[in-house]
Order: sequence, then structure tokens, then C-alpha cells
Amino acid sequence: MKKYFFVIVSITFFLFSCTNPLKQNKKTQTINFRKLTTIEKNSYHIQAKAIFDTILRNNFSGGILVAKNGEIIFEAYNGFYNLEKQERLTEHSPIHLASVSKTFTAVAVLKLVQENKIKLTDSIQQYFPNFPYHNINIQLLLSHRSGLANYLYFMDTAWKKPTLITNKDVLEYLITKQPEPYSLPNKTFHYCNTNFVILASIIEKVTQQSFPSFMKEEIFIPLAMNNTFVFSAADSLKYLPSYGFSNQPYLMDQFDGVYGDKNIYSTVRDMLAWDLALYNPSFIDQTLIAKAFTPYSNEKPGKKNYGLGFRLFIDEKDTTIYHNGWWHGNNTVFTRLLKDTATIITLGNKYNRSIYKSRLLNTIFSKKKFDEELDE
Repeated sequence: MKKYFFVIVSITFFLFSCTNPLKQNKKTQTINFRKLTTIEKNSYHIQAKAIFDTILRNNFSGGILVAKNGEIIFEAYNGFYNLEKQERLTEHSPIHLASVSKTFTAVAVLKLVQENKIKLTDSIQQYFPNFPYHNINIQLLLSHRSGLANYLYFMDTAWKKPTLITNKDVLEYLITKQPEPYSLPNKTFHYCNTNFVILASIIEKVTQQSFPSFMKEEIFIPLAMNNTFVFSAADSLKYLPSYGFSNQPYLMDQFDGVYGDKNIYSTVRDMLAWDLALYNPSFIDQTLIAKAFTPYSNEKPGKKNYGLGFRLFIDEKDTTIYHNGWWHGNNTVFTRLLKDTATIITLGNKYNRSIYKSRLLNTIFSKKKFDEELDE
């Protein structure tokens, strides 16, 4: 009988609060994953590369990373970070996450819930008394069940100023103009960017910090996500365009100053740190994460659902946690295979719908296949 010896790889997180440099309150938590054998790593790598070469290599500009048990098994970078300067894309080149940013906003809210600074049952009026739409609480915002209209549509032609729209502008427009809602609160699931713009504004109200500053101090620095940041209107002079399929640059538009729903930039390696942090009870209470991974849009039974800031793909064997994104020329995929303790991260800065097919890399771990219909 063969004997198998398994070595445990330990990943230790050093987490601390950066709001006061004199009071760091360090915590450590070790997560144990079984260390992959050399044979396993080589096998996964060969399979991942074959799939990448088949579905994605052509016209791909961005980074891709596949990890299992916290270990990188495949990683590749193609294309240009700055096409004008012919600056090639590397592991240090941050790319706009588009709607994958919502996963950060959601967890930031949950961390404030954990600290008893926010309740999921809090109404919007508890933070913005003049908000004209009632019976909407924080959980309904997180689960896209508020019924609010999407600001990207109702402010598209209404904004006449030469400046970038900000979160404050969106909030003021909702209060003063009161665009017609999509539906009554909690009536149905309706994916709506407005929800996460409001959530970012609530975070600012509660913490008395700007959203970019709070995210940097409470998430990016503690997790050593050194190439990750929130872009805001104040950063407009440092804007770097993404690109269309034919390499045409996307210039800034009026919506590029709004955050919470988008506007976080990151790298695939920083996103691996994000994936691992979500397993870590020292970073976030796992009962809250379980709540985030619970389906709430059950009026249309099926395999696809939405939790609190995360999309869910549910079958009889497992639930896969994921979110996609699309903004200008950026296409992004963040997929977490909980049963396999694996993650698939693809960030592109040149428009390419094939990026969404990178989730098919899950087949190197199991025979389950995703529905290929795209969810932004």
C-alpha cells in the first residue's frame, strides 16, 4: 500500500489598523492549505496554459493568474499598459476592476457591521435624512434589491457641467430630481450601480474619511495590496486609458469620478491576496462572509444568483463565488472555487469578451462547467 505524506503550507496574514500609527493592534491568523506536490502543480499548469492558449491568448492585453491552495499554478501577462509609450504590462500594472470593485465595497460595509458601526437593517435615511426613497436598507443595496434606477442612465444626458460626476453629485441628483425607480424595494433583483455608489457614500459618512482613504488604510495596506487604489476625480491628471479592440484609447468621460460601483484598480497578484483574505477570520468574520455568499434573488429559480456584493453560481455540488466587470476597455473576472480552494483572476485593459471565458479554467479542478452567458 502506498503511503502519502501531505505537507501543510501555512499562509500567515499580518493585519492591523492604520488609522492611528501609534496603535497598530496587530493580529495574526494562519490558514492551512495542503501544499501541492510538484506533479500536481505541473499538471495544473499544463492544463491551464492549454486553455489560456486556446481561448484567450489572441488579442489579450492584461494579466491572468490561477491559484490553488494559495499557490500560483499559472500566471501570464500580455500586451501594453501604456500603448502610447509602448510600456508593456507587468505584474505591477494596476488595471481598472470595473464591477469587481463591488466585492471590496461590500466587504468594507461588512467590516463596519462587524465593528457595530453599521447594521444591515439600517435605512438610507439614517445616514441621509432627505433621501426620498423609503424602505431601502443596506442589505437591499448590497443585494441589488433596492429598486433604484441606475445613475449611469438617468444622469447620462442630464449632467451639463464640464466637471466629472462624483458620488456627492449622484446623491444630490437622487434627492432633488427623484428619478423614477425601477421597482418597489425588495420586489425583485435588479443589478444597479447606484446601490454601490450610495454604499460608498455611507462608508464615508460613518468613517468620516473619503472612500479612497478608508479603503487604502483599512484594506489595501493591511493586505499588502501595494498596487491597488481607488481612482477619484482628484486623480484625473493621472488617468491612463484602457483600449478598444482596435487599440483606440478610451478617454475619460463624465462618470470616471464615481466610485463604490467601480474605480478600484488592482493587479492579479493583489487580487490573490484579496481572495485569501476572504478566508481569514482575522480580516473578516466568516459568518458575515457566509451571509455575503447567501443567495437573495430567489424569485427566478436557477443556477445564477446574487449575494451581498458577490455573484453566485449554484449547482447541486458546490457554490462558486464570482464577479465580472466591464468599464470602457476593461474586462475583468474574479472567480473563487471554494470547494477546490482555487481562484481564477483575469484583468484586461483592452476590450476582449473572450476574457469572460477564462472562468472555464475551473475545469482543471472539476468537471463542472459554467454557463457561458456573461454577467457584468
